Amino acid sequence: MTPRRFLADKGYDSDRIRENLLFRGILPVIPPRSNRTEDIPCDFRRYRDRNRIERMFNKLKQFRRIATRYDKTRKSFLAFLNLAAVKLWLPSFVNRT
Repeated sequence: MTPRRFLADKGYDSDRIRENLLFRGILPVIPPRSNRTEDIPCDFRRYRDRNRIERMFNKLKQFRRIATRYDKTRKSFLAFLNLAAVKLWLPSFVNRT
């Protein structure tokens, strides 16, 4: 399955990367570097989602540190990550009125 968008930071801002992504049908969402001479459009509303995704994975990494201290089996490790993901995502899906 091909992704529709590629969210990246300014470190990936190059014409070659953008061409490869567009050739494959992937829309690059990369903000332009400050020293770029030509203005390249960027969907900053979508780019903001990149920060949310990064924060979620960083939280999962912290939970993983706890999980690896208790049990080394693959099954329990994945179960712990699933529980951590539910703990992180459940408040955003539940109506808090």
